[in-house]
Amino acid sequence: MKKLFLHIVILISTFSYGKVELLDRVAIIVDEGVIMESQIADAISATKIRYREQNLEIPSDQILIEDIKEALIIEELQLQVGKDAGVRISDGELNVTLMQIAQNNGASLEEFIKDIETSGQNYEKLREEIRNDMIIQRVQNGLVSNSISITDQEIKGFLSTEEAISQLTPEILLRQIQVSKRSEADLVLQKIDEGEDFKSLVEIFSINSNKANGGFLPWRKINEMPSAFSESIKDKPLGFVSEMIETGSGFHFLKVEEKRGPLVKFEKQWETRHILLTPSAIRDYETSRIQIENLRDRVISGEDFALIAEQYSEDPGSGSTGGNLGWLPMGATVSEFENVMVSSNINEISGIFESEFGLHFLEVMNIRTLDITDLEIENRAYSILFSRKFDEELENTLRSMRAEAFVEFKDLD
Repeated sequence: MKKLFLHIVILISTFSYGKVELLDRVAIIVDEGVIMESQIADAISATKIRYREQNLEIPSDQILIEDIKEALIIEELQLQVGKDAGVRISDGELNVTLMQIAQNNGASLEEFIKDIETSGQNYEKLREEIRNDMIIQRVQNGLVSNSISITDQEIKGFLSTEEAISQLTPEILLRQIQVSKRSEADLVLQKIDEGEDFKSLVEIFSINSNKANGGFLPWRKINEMPSAFSESIKDKPLGFVSEMIETGSGFHFLKVEEKRGPLVKFEKQWETRHILLTPSAIRDYETSRIQIENLRDRVISGEDFALIAEQYSEDPGSGSTGGNLGWLPMGATVSEFENVMVSSNINEISGIFESEFGLHFLEVMNIRTLDITDLEIENRAYSILFSRKFDEELENTLRSMRAEAFVEFKDLD
């Protein structure tokens, strides 16, 4: 509607006065697109505002204009790639992004729009700028992501650096048993193998001064420990007890008691098996219901769950393994299955329940809480390395795009 109104105004002006006043001019031709003079002016104004807000020295106009022109050329080239590839951002998706931006600023979308307009900015223009940013982000992912590979060796190498250790690894709380003689160490090892309580063994055998506080060592990161200790407990889960460690001060045993840090994570898991029947045109819902109730009765009567699952379960993934689904964390299954699983007692046969896959009953065989801190650390390390490679690859890609593009600067004087 705004474009139509503008066209009408221009036509009226043409017929009434025989002259059209130019409201904007093409400043740069970039392949099949153009950059307008107003785009450059707006970008200069916005950049200067950002410099002032951050108390930074504003570059000279010549440097600023050149940098902005190059940035707009790169932006236009990426938008053209997006257009050619059919990248589209729907109004609904754009609205979700704007709501997230508003929430990050502690406001509702309506409040955010009002603040934008009160400050003198054009909300519709802001919408299109954000839409373009989203298109460019997708273009960059498409251009670069598939060309990046990160090996396990690279992750391992990065995790061994001081940077990764200081940023990613948790602090660890160890409990220690220290003895002076090999014969005593052998006896402690025997009792550990027999399952005796580590804390009790500290009280009986340890000669270290920390015996008085249960054998606890101070909270430390792995790189702050003696190398003999760090090598023994590196990447080990909560509850791990080390082998015998010999040092100049005697023989030591360590137990990982606690971990703390932003990437420390423990995940509750259920070892679960089930039997599934899926109603079909051959066997309708009621017939399937009667059959699975009969199978459940047979299991409860003492027949082997695994054998019945292998013979009757219609889950292609678990039927051949006695219905065993392995260890499942929260979020690994559909909600109907998960709700029954988490509310079941160990070795209890559940009632019949229904999901999108059909009719089930299940048995939780065991429950554990798994220390997945090391997996979280590896995932974060992967993200860091990916981001670095992405930035390098993107810079090279954009430089090549710029070098191959047709660019003509118009003389606006």
